[in-house]
Amino acid sequence: MDIQTTKLKLLKTILENENSEFIQKVADFVQKESSDFWDELNEIEQKEIKQGIEDLDRGKRVSYESFLKKIS
Repeated sequence: MDIQTTKLKLLKTILENENSEFIQKVADFVQKESSDFWDELNEIEQKEIKQGIEDLDRGKRVSYESFLKKIS
C-alpha cells in the first residue's frame, strides 16, 4: 500500500469516527509529532546551541579527532 492510499484510509477513518476520545487521541498525537524540538529544550540547551552556531559562523571549529579526544 502506498503512502497516499494509507493517508486517505486514515482520513476516512477519522472522518467516519464519532468517538470524541479517539479523535482527541489522534489530535494529541499529531500535535506532539509536529511540535518543534527546539521548544522542548531548556534555556541552557538553547543558549549552548546558539553559541555553537555563532562559533561556526565565526570560523571557530574543532576537528572531529580533537572532539573525540575531549569526550574520551
